[in-house]
Amino acid sequence: MSTASPRLGHYALGGIAACILLNLPVRTLLKVGGPFATLLVAALVAFGLALVFRWRTGRRPYPVERRVLVGLYALGLGLLYAGLLALMYLKEEPGLPGQLLFAAHYLAYPLLVWIALTPERNGE
Repeated sequence: MSTASPRLGHYALGGIAACILLNLPVRTLLKVGGPFATLLVAALVAFGLALVFRWRTGRRPYPVERRVLVGLYALGLGLLYAGLLALMYLKEEPGLPGQLLFAAHYLAYPLLVWIALTPERNGE
């Protein structure tokens, strides 16, 4: 296994690409929508990202790697979601409940990645 530091930006970009590529078939072909689709895609991407990281490095991420990886992932998705929110404002200003629902959909992605990348506990 590699002892070199993994390129966390590549993992974050891969996770973002997986979000985009998985959302399309889940929402169009499978006709799943709403919070269930968001949680399904977010969970698949999060645990897939954790599996790929562990497979490629032979270990779970260290706490600092976890923070950086989740931060980069959240930043990249945040930029995409900001663009979607701007498009929503161009069409019609969403009310507060719509904005809160939008934020909840976004926050599911980094939260599940944070959970999936939980470091190993000593002795367990």
